[in-house]
Amino acid sequence: MKKNLILMLVAVGLLFAACSKTSETPEEAPAVDNPFFAEYDTPFKVPPFDIITPEHFIPAYEKGMEEHKADIETLVNNPEAPTYDNTIVVLDRSGKLLSNVSRVFGGLSGANTNDELKAIQKEMAPRLAAHRDEINLNKKLFERIKAVYEQREGQNYTDEQMYLLENLYKRYVRSGANLNDEDQAKLKEINQRMSKLGVQFGQNVLAETNEFKLVIENEEDLAGLPESSITGASEAAKDAELEGKWVFTTHKPSMIPFLQYSEKRDLREKLYRAYTKRGDNDNEYDNKKIISDLIKLRVERANLLGYKTYADYRLETRMSGNPENVYTLLDRLWDASLPVAKRERQEMQAIIDREDGGFKLASWDWWYYAEKLRKEKYQLDDNELRPYFVLNNVRDGAFWVANQLYGLTFKELDGMPLPHPDAQVFEVKEADGSHCGVLYMDFHPRTSKRGGAWCGTYRGQSRKYGKEIDPVVNLVCNFSKPIGDNPAMITLEEVETLFHEFGHGLDNLLSNKTYGTTFRSSDFSELPAQIMEHWAMEPTVLKHYAKHYQTGEVIPDNLIDKIVKSGLFNQGFITVEYLAACLLDMKYHTLTKPQDLDINQFEKDYFEKIGLIPEILSRYRSTYFNHIIGGYAAGYYGYIWSAVLDCDAFEAFKETSLFDQKTANAFKTSILEKNGTADYMSMYINFRGREPRIEPLLKKRGLQ
Repeated sequence: MKKNLILMLVAVGLLFAACSKTSETPEEAPAVDNPFFAEYDTPFKVPPFDIITPEHFIPAYEKGMEEHKADIETLVNNPEAPTYDNTIVVLDRSGKLLSNVSRVFGGLSGANTNDELKAIQKEMAPRLAAHRDEINLNKKLFERIKAVYEQREGQNYTDEQMYLLENLYKRYVRSGANLNDEDQAKLKEINQRMSKLGVQFGQNVLAETNEFKLVIENEEDLAGLPESSITGASEAAKDAELEGKWVFTTHKPSMIPFLQYSEKRDLREKLYRAYTKRGDNDNEYDNKKIISDLIKLRVERANLLGYKTYADYRLETRMSGNPENVYTLLDRLWDASLPVAKRERQEMQAIIDREDGGFKLASWDWWYYAEKLRKEKYQLDDNELRPYFVLNNVRDGAFWVANQLYGLTFKELDGMPLPHPDAQVFEVKEADGSHCGVLYMDFHPRTSKRGGAWCGTYRGQSRKYGKEIDPVVNLVCNFSKPIGDNPAMITLEEVETLFHEFGHGLDNLLSNKTYGTTFRSSDFSELPAQIMEHWAMEPTVLKHYAKHYQTGEVIPDNLIDKIVKSGLFNQGFITVEYLAACLLDMKYHTLTKPQDLDINQFEKDYFEKIGLIPEILSRYRSTYFNHIIGGYAAGYYGYIWSAVLDCDAFEAFKETSLFDQKTANAFKTSILEKNGTADYMSMYINFRGREPRIEPLLKKRGLQ
C-alpha cells in the first residue's frame, strides 16, 4: 500500500525478519556471540544482518530492558536537583541497546518474517508493553520531568530543547503518569491486551494475503492480460509447484494488472472478493472480533485518561488538533469528490452499455473499465508506459532530483550486510562530499513481507551521545520482479510510490537534530514524502529517467503530454475510496463509549449513511486496515491533510523554478532538518511565509 507508513512499528518496534538460523538453541548461544551486545563491526556500523539470527533477539531484548531499567534507576536516584542535563538529556540517552534491537527486529519482521520471528513478536509484544508502562508510569521519573518542566520559564533553552521538554512532559501525562494507582493498573491491563491484539491482527492479514491463489489452468482465461502479467503468473505457478498453470494473488503487483486487463469478469470478481474479504472469512485468521475488541479498548483507554474519544486523545498533539478540524476537511473533500466519482461511473456504464454487456458496473469492474476509459479519452495505455519505467532507472531519477535540490549523491555499496538478498544499499553523501547516511532499498514482494510500502530507520540521526550519529534508512516497497531476461518495470502509480517513500527517506537522511527523542505527526510527516511525487511527473524529470528498456529511447513528448493531460483522470474514484477509509477510521475512533461491534454491519450502515456508492469500496475494510492498528489510528486522514501542505508547498517551486536553490534550501532547513523537533505550523510558515492554502490541492485533483 502506498504511503503506508509509516510504518507499523508497534510502540518500541515489533516488526522484523531473520537472515539465517544456527543449530544452537537460545540457551546454548554464548552471550558474547550475540551481535547486539557489542558495537557493530561493520562498514558505517550498519546492523550485521549476515550474523543476526532469531535466537539473538529475545536475549537482546531482555538485556536491553534490564539496561534501560538500570538507566532509569540511576536517573531517578540522582540526589541532585532535577535539571535539563541530568534529567531530560539522560532520559533521552537511556535504553540504547533496547532501541537498537527494536529497530532491527522492527525492520526485519515487516520485510522478511518467518515462524520464529512471529513467535518472538507474540511473546515480546506484551512484555515490551509492560516495560513501557513501567517507564511511563514511574512516579519518581515523572516528578523529575515535571520539576524541570515547571521551571522552564526564564531558562536559556534552545527552541529544540523547549519543544522537547514541553512535549516530553505532555507525553508522560498522556501515558497515565497523573493517574492514581488503581487507574494505572487498569491502564496497564488495557495496554497489554492491545499489544497482543495488534500483533495477531497483522499476522492474520499477512496469512490471508498469502493463502489465496487464483489458479488458472485454461489459457483462454488469460484473455486480455499483458504478456508481463502472464509471464509473472507462470513464474508464480512454478514457485508454487504448479508447473504449466498460472497463479495470481492478492498482492497488488499481481492483482491490479489482472483487474485492469482480464476479460474474464467472473475471475476479476473472484480475485477482488478474495482481496476485500481478507480477515473476514470466519476462520482462524478472522479479524472481526480483534478489531472490535481493539476499538473497545481504545475507548476505555481514552476515557480513563480523561478524553471523550480516542480521536480526541490522538489528535491533541497532531497538527489538526481535534476531530472537528479533521471532519471539516474530510467533509469538504467528500462533497467535492463524490459527484466526480458518480460522473466517472456513468462514463464507464456507457461503455458497458455500448458493448451490450447487459450488467451494471460493480466494484470489481472499476479498474477494467477505467482502463478502457483512459484509452478512449487519452489514448494512454499503462502497458505503453511501463517499458519506460525501468525500476532502477526510476530509482536513479529520484536520486537525481535529490541531487538537484540538495546536492546529495548516492553510491551503491558492495559487500555490505543485507537484511534480504533482494536489498540494495547506498552510501549517501552531502554536497561537500561528507558522509550523510546509508540507504537500504528493498523493492520486491514475497510471502515473508507484508504488503504496501514504507520507510523506517535502523538508526536515527542525532547528536545525543555528544557525537554525530548518522542515519541508516530502510525503504521497502512491493513492486513487480524482473521477468525472464527483462528488468523490473513498474506502473505509473508505482513510480509515484517510489518517489513518495524516497521522500520519507530524505526526511530521515537530512534530519538535523540534537536529541533522539522526536515528536512527529502523521498529518505533517507525509509532507516530505508527498511533495516528492510532484517531481516524479514533471516533464524535465521524466526525460531524465524514463528510458525504454530495450532501445534506451527517452520517453517521447507525445507520451509525456498524455501523462500530463490524464493527470485528473479517475480522481473521483481515487479520492472517494481513500476518503471512505479516512471517515471509517474517524467513525470508529469518535465512539464515546466502549461497546461490542458487529464490524460488517457497522461498516455497511456507516457507508450507506455517508452515501458511498456501491461501485466503490473503501480503500481498506476494517479487517485488513493495517494502518489503524499501527500508528495511523484516528490518523489515516493524515495523507490528505499533508496533501494540502505538499500541493501548496510545491507551488513555491512552480512560482520560481523546479529546482530553485533558495526554495529548496528553505524547505530543507525549515522542514526536513526540523521535522519532529518544532511546532508544525511554525515550520511550515517559516518555509512558505504564510499558512497553507487548500486551493492547489483542489486544482490538482480537479475538485474546484
